[in-house]
Amino acid sequence: MAKKPQRDRITLRCSFARQRIPLRYIHPDMSQPAFELDLDTRLLIVDDDSGIRELTAEFLSQHGYLVDVAAGAAEMRAAMARQTYELIVLDVMMPSEDGLQILRGMDRTGGPAVILHSVIGEDVDRIVGLELGADDYVAKPANPRELLARIRSVLRRARPSSVSPLEPARQYLRFAGWRLDPTGRQLFDPEDVLINLSDGEFRLLLAFVERPRRVLTRDMLLDASRGPSAEHYDRAIDVQMSRLRKKLAQPGADELIRTIRNEGYMFVAEVTKG
Repeated sequence: MAKKPQRDRITLRCSFARQRIPLRYIHPDMSQPAFELDLDTRLLIVDDDSGIRELTAEFLSQHGYLVDVAAGAAEMRAAMARQTYELIVLDVMMPSEDGLQILRGMDRTGGPAVILHSVIGEDVDRIVGLELGADDYVAKPANPRELLARIRSVLRRARPSSVSPLEPARQYLRFAGWRLDPTGRQLFDPEDVLINLSDGEFRLLLAFVERPRRVLTRDMLLDASRGPSAEHYDRAIDVQMSRLRKKLAQPGADELIRTIRNEGYMFVAEVTKG
């Protein structure tokens, strides 16, 4: 009987984790890879620690990404002037200009997605990062496979769904003069003005309009707005809710999201499709 192909075992020594983390890759002669290569996606790793920077870049490159590195804000901006990136892994604790300062100066209505990466894992830092427009926050030390999973998740959410010309016309969710495009991830106010929403705000609003006039608990909204990593963002939901309410506010109009004391929140407007 022929022997089954053996999987190579590669061990990376991670200085930031102070442990040896075994990582398995399918041997090149096997027909089915263990992961899907994403050869057209370019990432930028920004970290002042050269060891972490190079190790992270090597790991992501082995998983099919095109990866560039930068040691700080100046190198990051120079790289962005030369290349277009789909996602940036941005260290928070850096000298001169830290990750939050860099993020604050970025245009978050477009451009690459951002995952903050930091040894500081306090709730307040996560909340500030999310409020500034970060798409996710990963605390160091992190298993490289967790970082990879977060990157894939953020990229899936950031990329618009492709629509075939043979598919029916796009359906909007309409409420109180507003219209939400779930496919294009766009919100238009009653004056037909496009309202910019962060990924978390869009997911939160979609959870409401898909369940109008029903009480949604905080846990339900956390699951809807942050997905499987919701347990890390239990306080950030208040930030997302506050920002969404402000964007939905209209002079003289009734509040669309009502607080139900000791229960959760309710989207009170009637929602129609079309």
